[in-house]
Amino acid sequence: WDITRLAGPHKWNWFHLYVILDVYSRYAVGWLVAPRESDRLAHDLIAACATAEQIPTGQLTLHADRGSSMTSRTVAQLLADLGVTRSHSRPHISNDNPYSEALLKTEMFHPGFPHIPFESLQEAREWFAGFQRWYNEEHRHSDLKFVTPGQRHRGEDVAILEQRSRLY
Repeated sequence: WDITRLAGPHKWNWFHLYVILDVYSRYAVGWLVAPRESDRLAHDLIAACATAEQIPTGQLTLHADRGSSMTSRTVAQLLADLGVTRSHSRPHISNDNPYSEALLKTEMFHPGFPHIPFESLQEAREWFAGFQRWYNEEHRHSDLKFVTPGQRHRGEDVAILEQRSRLY
């Protein structure tokens, strides 16, 4: 998972985009755009995603960089309570989270990405909601043999790839 900043309406004003990504399917299982970075917001997002995805205790490893929210006591306690193993980037390595960095790069280079600051928190949330739908359900990912992250996440990719193989 990762947090990145989105330009707000004024100089030095940022919105914070939290994203949780399933590495296997590249599916964005959860996201949040907030006016600030907070360990409590991270806690609530992770808890909601774990519940929605019905993650059994002891099954999940959550990787993050070493940002303050990622290493906070609040998040660490939640992960311990959920039986989630923590994994962190190497110290002083800014690109040690390649899957979430790739998602964020896809976002920034998406043709619809507003290259001017967002005028409001609501505008940023609406844009990312549309982007997430596109990324999960329409974007054919090259590392997934050109199926969508949603198809891979739901297990639909097996039948699609078998049908494609028969066709070829």
